[in-house]
Amino acid sequence: MASLELLTPRGHDLGGGFLVRRALPTAQRRAVGPFVFFDHFGPVTAGPADNHDVRPHPHIGLATVTYLFDGAMMHRDSLGVVQRIEPGAINLMTAGRGIVHSERTPDDLRGKTRTTHGLQLWCALPAAHEEDAPSFVHTAADRLPEIALDGVALRVLIGSAFGATSPVATHSETLYLIFDCQPGATLELPPLGADGAAERALYGVDAGFELDGEAVPPFTLAALDPGTTPTLRASQACRIALVGGAPLGPRFIVWNFVSSRRERIEQAKADWQARRFDPVPGETEFIPLPTR
Repeated sequence: MASLELLTPRGHDLGGGFLVRRALPTAQRRAVGPFVFFDHFGPVTAGPADNHDVRPHPHIGLATVTYLFDGAMMHRDSLGVVQRIEPGAINLMTAGRGIVHSERTPDDLRGKTRTTHGLQLWCALPAAHEEDAPSFVHTAADRLPEIALDGVALRVLIGSAFGATSPVATHSETLYLIFDCQPGATLELPPLGADGAAERALYGVDAGFELDGEAVPPFTLAALDPGTTPTLRASQACRIALVGGAPLGPRFIVWNFVSSRRERIEQAKADWQARRFDPVPGETEFIPLPTR
């Protein structure tokens, strides 16, 4: 039986009452493979007067991964990219040496009652790629592999699993899967990586599940021992996200900045305060560097 490390998310308000469940980082665990940040938002229903826009903010040293189950967002960044994000697509924004982006409600949904539900994750970049040029890649839903297993519909968002490979390219070994399980479905999870040393964790997006007979509550990140092959069982219909990959070593995380070097974080803070980051075309709002 695989031993489990259960990580309970803490609530975090992104502004305007838009609450998220943050499962990484925690005091118990800072990362799972390259994943250093795990936010689950929604499902939240916003009224016509609600404003859940995420204003322009900077990043360095990471790649953001945005995946929606419901709703829509409008991504804009300092590269000039404007991309509507909708359910089923993967959006990978590589910050590298620096990028600024906003995520706002699309104009056609403003003034309406709307529901938003999804995951936003951060992957640390390998040290050799932390200063790469920033980029943004949108991969449409119909380009991502879908596999019908026994009682489980699997989507391969990033990486390779069960004989299928996502077209999304990353700088290090990364795996991101979505399982839609029918009641009573069981599935053995293979080890990740050629040497079985990569890290993995599962998260019940809407309901709990079992791993080798041990109950995992909903909205809980269950980290697995490397090399183990636990059996997943869904006692009820549920959606489960699996994240993992090769660990990259310690990272410093301050606000929206990630780096293997503390001095690089300090430089990014100074650059943001001095407004040396490239702006997002058409955006005028500025979020000051948090004082804490």
